[in-house]
Amino acid sequence: MPLNIAILASGSGSNAQAMIDKAAAGVLDVNICCIVCNRPGAGVIERARKAGVTCVVLDHEEFADRESYDREVVQTLQEHGTQLVVLAGYMRMLSTAFLDAFSGRVINIHPALLPSFPGVHGGVDACEYGVKISGCTVHFVEEKMDSGPVIIQAAVPVNPDEEVDDLMQRIHAMEHRIYPQAIQWFAQNRINVWGREVHVAPGKAKTVAPDGPWLVWPPLEEGF
Repeated sequence: MPLNIAILASGSGSNAQAMIDKAAAGVLDVNICCIVCNRPGAGVIERARKAGVTCVVLDHEEFADRESYDREVVQTLQEHGTQLVVLAGYMRMLSTAFLDAFSGRVINIHPALLPSFPGVHGGVDACEYGVKISGCTVHFVEEKMDSGPVIIQAAVPVNPDEEVDDLMQRIHAMEHRIYPQAIQWFAQNRINVWGREVHVAPGKAKTVAPDGPWLVWPPLEEGF
């Protein structure tokens, strides 16, 4: 049976689109049971409509506090049979109540190589710091921002005199590959967490060689 995933998003939804496309292509063994967006008018809403995916818009400004909002989101996700919660540009910290409801089943993508440069401006911070290698990280979500165990990372070289927007475009391109890959490992029940170490059990798919001057670990498999 496909894994029921729910996507939480606040913006344009490019990572959500990557998941929609991979699922439609039969590469990603999931059912996107719903998308929850906290910002009316966000681009991800139109993406969901075009894909025929249920989208629930819950404006966080209409709730008294973070916990009351999260309780409503949790109820929505449970009603849709969510098994894995996928944060895709979701610009809100999750409360204890939310994380307790989906313990070990919430993941996020971050546009930098954690634990370096956490926070909402991680990608820009890394570039402004002058790093030579940046990238992106898929990780489990804990109460502390960007602190959960790492599932997969992609390293992207920073070109001399490169504009931040150009670097971020290349990082986002890798996000759209490693995030669906991490979700597929979940769908195949291949992820094991021992303390802070995340181990991916071997699968049947062949791994693919990197098609650029970067490193992805664990390696991507065919289709990603």
